[in-house]
Amino acid sequence: MPTPRRAATEAEIAAMASGIRLRIIRLTFSEALTNKELAGRLDRDPATTLHHVRKLVDTGFLEALPPRRGTRGAKEIPYRSTGLSWHLDSRDRGIDQAIFEAYLAEIADVGFDEVQQTRLVVQVPDEQITEFETRLMELVDDFMNRPVDPDAKRTAIYLSKYPSR
Repeated sequence: MPTPRRAATEAEIAAMASGIRLRIIRLTFSEALTNKELAGRLDRDPATTLHHVRKLVDTGFLEALPPRRGTRGAKEIPYRSTGLSWHLDSRDRGIDQAIFEAYLAEIADVGFDEVQQTRLVVQVPDEQITEFETRLMELVDDFMNRPVDPDAKRTAIYLSKYPSR
């Protein structure tokens, strides 16, 4: 069975309805990053990035780790994803648009040469569509729930299901 998900609160939905915030959650999934590091990876102003980081901390998507000293001796706070977004049923049009926005930005960052794509149409009878969706999510859940290997290559997946006309 796929991981049970709970309904997202209004505050959680608002926090996730931003492509940049979804990218911050993804960037900090297996690696704690400071606001400065996040701003650099996202090519954003640190003040703007901090606004998004604070929103994610306030809603439980990021956790602040113990401060550390930066290269110039300044106190830096690394942030890591809590994994909360994976445990929410967040079907909301604003979040769907943010997911797509984050996907497009990430593809632009890596370039199309690094993207493996495929497209297919399957014909699944109405009475089997729930089974189809459940089995897809079970596969993804299986890999999400495995221990993080810090030396493993990070792989992102964007999955979209829609009616084919």
